[in-house]
Amino acid sequence: MFSRSKDRDTDKAAAPAVAAPAPMPGKRPGPRTAPSIISNDLVVHGNLTATGDIQVDGTVEGDIRSQSLTIGEKASITGEIVAEDIVIRGRVVGTIRGRRVQLSSTCHVEGDILHEALAVETGAFFEGNCRHSDDPIGQASSGASLRQAPRPGPAANNAGTADATRPAPRAALGESPVVVNDGGVVVKRPAAQ
Repeated sequence: MFSRSKDRDTDKAAAPAVAAPAPMPGKRPGPRTAPSIISNDLVVHGNLTATGDIQVDGTVEGDIRSQSLTIGEKASITGEIVAEDIVIRGRVVGTIRGRRVQLSSTCHVEGDILHEALAVETGAFFEGNCRHSDDPIGQASSGASLRQAPRPGPAANNAGTADATRPAPRAALGESPVVVNDGGVVVKRPAAQ
């Protein structure tokens, strides 16, 4: 009436088959992993390359290339950044190339941005040129291609030279801290008074 072989057969039949989850459309293939983290007490002298996500809270002196990059409020990066998604909350000095770039209100960016989509929060500091591109990541890295040669005339004065004919700074005139010139956008925080 009771036999061991019969019990083994029913245990095998009762075990459900586990199927692999189907990949979701629009998502990148492969398992999602935790981001690589550069903590706030870490200083990196060199380039970072990852196929996944990177979160930087420390200091990086070199270029960064990844799928997604998040730069924390206390982070500092000096070098070129290339990624699909970039969120900047800290300090960056260098060229940025990304499909979706977000400049948070706490960021300080000095350099050029080549982007497909750009979001700038109120209070963000951005000094440089930005340009839209359908393929910002595939384009060759040349910060000079984003910059335009200065036009001749009074506006082409060097910033380091004092000139009595030079107009007063925009902040002194009470104008907006956002300046659009030749397709480039310069966003500056108002000077403390």
